Amino acid sequence: MYQLDAESAPNKNIVHAFFICVIIMLGTGLATLYSSSYAFALRFFKDGNYFIIRQVIFGLIGIVLFFFFSLIDLDKIRKLILPLVGICAFLCFLTRVPGIGVERYGASRWIEIGPISYQPSEMVKVVLPLYLAHIMDKKANNLDNFYSGILPPVLVTGLFFGLIYMQNNFSTAVFIVFNAMILFFLAGMRFRYFFAAIVMILPISALLVFTKEHRVRRLVSFLRPEWDPLGAGFQVNASRTALVSGGFWGKGIGEGTRKVESIPEIHSDFIFSAYVEETGFIGIILFFALFTVFAVLGYRAAWRAQTVFGRLLAASLTTIIVTQALSNVAVVSGALPATGIPLPFFSAGGSSLVTTLICAGMIANVARKGTAEAVYSLSEGENDS
Repeated sequence: MYQLDAESAPNKNIVHAFFICVIIMLGTGLATLYSSSYAFALRFFKDGNYFIIRQVIFGLIGIVLFFFFSLIDLDKIRKLILPLVGICAFLCFLTRVPGIGVERYGASRWIEIGPISYQPSEMVKVVLPLYLAHIMDKKANNLDNFYSGILPPVLVTGLFFGLIYMQNNFSTAVFIVFNAMILFFLAGMRFRYFFAAIVMILPISALLVFTKEHRVRRLVSFLRPEWDPLGAGFQVNASRTALVSGGFWGKGIGEGTRKVESIPEIHSDFIFSAYVEETGFIGIILFFALFTVFAVLGYRAAWRAQTVFGRLLAASLTTIIVTQALSNVAVVSGALPATGIPLPFFSAGGSSLVTTLICAGMIANVARKGTAEAVYSLSEGENDS
């Protein structure tokens, strides 16, 4: 008699490879952060280890959560999706409450209670894909009906867009809508709905861009870098100089000079420029190789998933991490206007790092279950008949 093995050896190998890839990216990110943040932390916090200590702590928390979400039954999470959506929306709303919400760099993205601060928009990057994968799975046969099949996920996506936009975090709001539309496409939504969405989104986005002066300045600086080289264009221009200065081999870990004064917030959204200055073109190849492996393993997990929910969830979470990395690199190199999108595994920020590792854990969960293909083995004491 043959027995079904629920977790095949190939699936285990994929999960192991995925975990190794995540650990290498996390380690590379921590080394880059330590090198890029030391001078800034020493100058402003009198402790060169300020950022790296916090990042290591959040990294350890994130690894624990990675294993938790890689092993938990995803059906149990599905039962909690609506409460999670409500909690996430409430936390996003709290950023606008005086005494709880904290404004930094002109944006109210954080909530702070005592020594604990958190960025709720990072939670949206997990909760919204969970909700959309869940609802698209339930309504897989009803996506032709706009009111019952399309409208609910669109309204929830619009809710989170509005809440994040109210934080003056336009780039993240656009980012989650972009990734939601990718998930809608993967779920099989009709093209006529995409066309209608584009017709609505483009003029609304243009209007929202021109409602804030700093967005207009960033856009003009992107289109004409020479317009304000010491103002809106300074950070990107300095970043591009750092990228070029790395050459082929780089200046060596810890030997970069642009991180000291030339690029503001180089330990955060512009950390890729510090990484390339010190590792050069070889470092760029390694960076894209790691994220390519991550993407291939993530999408393979999605392709081999047993359920529509697992397929959409793994594909969506993989897309979020990969597009976030590509968006950040595009901004740092001047290919996109400046945004506040962090670089996964690299940028300073506990909320972002923990969220990224939770997403990776869920992808590993889907990969661990693999396909419904049976792996057979002889039961002890019985012969093949």
